[in-house]
Amino acid sequence: MPDKAVRIIEKASHLIEFCKDSILCFFFKKAMKACGTNVKIKPSTSVYFGLENLSIGNNGSIPRYAHIFCTEAPLKIGNNIVFGPSPTIVTGNHRIDVVGKYIVDSHDKLPENDKEVRIEDDVWVGANATILMGVTIGRGAVIAAGAVVNKSCPPYSIIGGIPAKVIKPRFSIDEILKHEEILYAEDQRISKNELEKIYNETYA
Repeated sequence: MPDKAVRIIEKASHLIEFCKDSILCFFFKKAMKACGTNVKIKPSTSVYFGLENLSIGNNGSIPRYAHIFCTEAPLKIGNNIVFGPSPTIVTGNHRIDVVGKYIVDSHDKLPENDKEVRIEDDVWVGANATILMGVTIGRGAVIAAGAVVNKSCPPYSIIGGIPAKVIKPRFSIDEILKHEEILYAEDQRISKNELEKIYNETYA
């Protein structure tokens, strides 16, 4: 097929996707528990379950091929979040302790089978990362591509691996203090004492 024809097909495909997303976004955002301003999602190429439990802050973008499952427990996504392609976020789990039932037939869940996931402000989640139930991603953290996150991580940490572990801090304490002084109101900043405690517990 000639290159010109291929480019025309690609442009037509993108236009169709854009139109579908523009329509679906209106209804998806209305169905969410909360949705801030300048939020971009791609529902035509993604899978969402539990929109009534999904909250997204301002200036967020969830890309194509996302898989978001928050049917029994909430998912709270903060402000200024960046996702790479194909993120998966799951706030629940199947029950596997029922004798005499197939897992698929075990519908009566325990409280520990579903737990809230929180992604705080200024987080970058890399491509194909998976975030599991009960996890809090601290402010300013970076999740490496392909990571499987099953434990919470502190603010301004870089984490990666399967299962994900803290690799190193993103900034020094002084750099974080300067960063937050520029971006956040005084009453919203993480204190130096709190940062020192986090660093001593995480990186010592």
